[in-house]
Amino acid sequence: MDCRNRQRQLMPAIDKRRLDAMLVTHLPNIRYLCGFTGSAGVLLITDGKSTFFTDGRYREQAGAEVQAAKVVVPKGAILDAAARSVAELKIRNLGLESEHMSLAAEAKLARMLRPQTRLRPTSGVVEAQRMIKDSAEIEHLRAAVRLGSSLFDHAVAAIRPGVSELSVAAELEYAARKAGAEGMSFETIVAAGARSALPHGLATAQPIPRRGFVVLDFGVILGGYCSDMSRTVRVGAPSAEARRLYQAVREAQQAALDAVRPGRAVGEVDGAARSCLRRAGLAKFFTHSTGHGVGLEIHEPPRIARGQPELLRPGMVITIEPGVYVPGSGGVRIEDMAVVTESSCEVLTPTTKELLVV
Repeated sequence: MDCRNRQRQLMPAIDKRRLDAMLVTHLPNIRYLCGFTGSAGVLLITDGKSTFFTDGRYREQAGAEVQAAKVVVPKGAILDAAARSVAELKIRNLGLESEHMSLAAEAKLARMLRPQTRLRPTSGVVEAQRMIKDSAEIEHLRAAVRLGSSLFDHAVAAIRPGVSELSVAAELEYAARKAGAEGMSFETIVAAGARSALPHGLATAQPIPRRGFVVLDFGVILGGYCSDMSRTVRVGAPSAEARRLYQAVREAQQAALDAVRPGRAVGEVDGAARSCLRRAGLAKFFTHSTGHGVGLEIHEPPRIARGQPELLRPGMVITIEPGVYVPGSGGVRIEDMAVVTESSCEVLTPTTKELLVV
């Protein structure tokens, strides 16, 4: 992790906004820029020098982890110490991560600063840089995807009529921990039968029915980086209509993957999936975006959605996850992670997309 270079790369974006410094408060951004993995800290970035502020709980951890920044452990509040440093440096225009700082914290900060210092809201400055993963990040993501994909067989083995969705999720998450996962990327989705028509159907005590789809959506954290995948399996022999729904989603997902290439707007990738489902008469049942970026957070830019103009660039790691959700009946979702290459994309998720019947 070359934190010094990451901070150096951020400076043009800070200068473009006519800022003298930036106060980074979003923990994933802090980890990206200086390596700190704890739960309390702020990073003050100025041209040529950065200072990281944390509390006494993290004195040793910060000393071991933080790169390219001076570590300060004040006796009082972290934000107070950062404000004193801003005042001492006579910073006039201070950038804030407006999406990650409360109004109360901003007001408190303003009261502690010199009248000459102006607080400037910013949005997505660090996140824009994080969209493009370096080779080390891609390897972290590749490893997380491999671990996550290895859990699919554990989940399938746990699926049988009468077993609760929660039990399936528990088997999967236990296997994840045993395999070395630091945690789950998000709360595991196991949605069976009619509940498979809920795009975010978190696992419940409901038993798996004798017939129907089961949507599995899960991911792990490994080395700080997230994985994300979805597969849909079938309990009981599928009807012709069930096979048609599954095949339509599989074709839509492949159409979107085929559309991924550098220079293409993410909205066009979303459109490729929707066009495929429209031809199958199922577009009205696709109710969310086609995908999103993944990295230190499970949802990062870019958002692969209708009308979004962001252009794909090599190094972006995204999900492609179209779905069809028929209320009262059931749903299907298939999701892979992929890295944008110089010419197209590399699908990272190795798990089969054949319709499995259990």
